[in-house]
Amino acid sequence: MELEEAIRTRRTHKAYGSEPLDRATLEELLELGRWAPNHHLTNPWRFRVLGAGALARLKEAAGPEAAGKLDRAPTLVAVSVVRSGDPVADEEDLCAAACAAYIVLLAAHGRGLAGYWRTPAVLRTPEGRAALGIGDDEHAIGLLHLGPARQDQRAPERAPARDVVNFLD
Repeated sequence: MELEEAIRTRRTHKAYGSEPLDRATLEELLELGRWAPNHHLTNPWRFRVLGAGALARLKEAAGPEAAGKLDRAPTLVAVSVVRSGDPVADEEDLCAAACAAYIVLLAAHGRGLAGYWRTPAVLRTPEGRAALGIGDDEHAIGLLHLGPARQDQRAPERAPARDVVNFLD
């Protein structure tokens, strides 16, 4: 798949087949994520692939109403960013970690897989963070749902470039 096609055709999926991603594929996706642009090469992103125990702990922390949404995909990856305490570096590193997460989603799509980036409230709670071992020096930025697509998704409406781009003198 060509890069521009991958960018234009990647979609958010909320319905997946039941087959989890194999470890080799996950390692390939996460290895690609580490190539995100990163000022000062701090490698601030952290990926946690949730096994059955981690998922159970996160569901318990989420509570019964929110736990069901954690079962959408057969593979979940929590993404966080290490904070240094320097506001400028932390902002740059947050953006780098977000790029790394998007690379994982785009690489999964390039392999014919579906993905969904969620920022569930449980990742902002002490219980949810503890369930995944996310320390006080990290900021959780999302949960990537990955797996085989169970349905096609249509392209969403997008604002034309002229509505969001300014060329400055």
